Amino acid sequence: MFEPADDAAYAYLLGWYLGDGCVSRTARSYQLVIVADLAYFWIIVDCCLAIRAAFPGRIPHVRPHPVHNCVRIENGWTRWPEVFPQHGPGRKHERPIVLEPWQELIVEAFPWRFLAGLLHSDGCRTVNRFKTKLPLGRVAEYEYPRWFFSNMSADIRALFCSTCEQLGLRWTQSNRRNISISHRDSVALLDEHVGRKT
Repeated sequence: MFEPADDAAYAYLLGWYLGDGCVSRTARSYQLVIVADLAYFWIIVDCCLAIRAAFPGRIPHVRPHPVHNCVRIENGWTRWPEVFPQHGPGRKHERPIVLEPWQELIVEAFPWRFLAGLLHSDGCRTVNRFKTKLPLGRVAEYEYPRWFFSNMSADIRALFCSTCEQLGLRWTQSNRRNISISHRDSVALLDEHVGRKT
């Protein structure tokens, strides 16, 4: 059982790791890599601060991708496989992803931070706009915000959905890999606790 210095920061990083993170073997150690969209610099800062809070002494390095509009947040450490025991060969959606009991306790204690990590990595907030013709012939335009969480792994989607249910958030599965949250009160809660990612 690994004990982070800051459980809230760890819950956030666990969401990031499950979304866009990996742990790789190097010659003498292991390397954590989290990929983040360069458009959301404040999220990159949050991720780096969380690494430093959860694991004092770990200083992340941010490296721009040579081709894509993203960065790699990297740190080498021998203990990364203990920190993220979901580490294993192959892609996450091709193998079981199950939290350890100590991780479950942290997620239950800090569900909003866990959701923030998942949504900052594999989520987005959009505004759905549509038009409809009313009985008297007038065309009305409507719009409403919604959040999406998209992940190929059924296990990771299930973790997202169960955490939403713990918090009373209403979700629907819009297709095989996407979870949608469009209920007004649920969107407002996500905006308050997660912040906007549009």
